Amino acid sequence: MPVSLSAKKSLRSSIAKRKGNLAWRKKLKDVLRIFNKNPDKKKLDKVYSVLDKVGKRNIFHKNKVSRLKARYSKVVASLSVKKDSSKKKK
Repeated sequence: MPVSLSAKKSLRSSIAKRKGNLAWRKKLKDVLRIFNKNPDKKKLDKVYSVLDKVGKRNIFHKNKVSRLKARYSKVVASLSVKKDSSKKKK
């Protein structure tokens, strides 16, 4: 346990920040779970929104956020290509 006053304050601060960070991680996880069930453009916008907020709050590094956004956009792009190719075959 912290002994000095500043260490006690630092502990309180870090606990509060941890709660906020865990809440954002959970929110991102929930949004990604919904997105992965049935990916589409509308859900991708929600994923982008949460990822941007997580990056802004320094929960994830900005490069990680960028990488994740690219991966999820590829998923949606591949689905739209599959839909287009299935229309042409019929």
